[in-house]
Amino acid sequence: MRLRFLGKAGSNQGGCPTLYATDRDTYVVQGWRTDDGATVEIPHSLLGFTEPDTFVGATLADTGRGTFTLSGEPLTDSAALAHMSFAPDEVAIEVPKRERTFYGAADHGR
Repeated sequence: MRLRFLGKAGSNQGGCPTLYATDRDTYVVQGWRTDDGATVEIPHSLLGFTEPDTFVGATLADTGRGTFTLSGEPLTDSAALAHMSFAPDEVAIEVPKRERTFYGAADHGR
């Protein structure tokens, strides 16, 4: 798996939640560890780094404190992991990349 760095958000300490695009039409989301190994917590602002006309295709749960949790497949690709830098409280998951096809309210003849 090849990773392409898209952006970091959430802390000013270098090792922070990060978003990557892959060569498999997915996103890798590096976030804060939760009690579930397939779920990470990320700041809302990280999603601003998605590629144009796409979105993270995983259900987001708003924590109410400026972060979301989302679940995916735990990242196990050793080559990809070797190119990443993790803080002790971080893990990475792979989630679908979806194409955005709707951009606003439907026209109801107004």
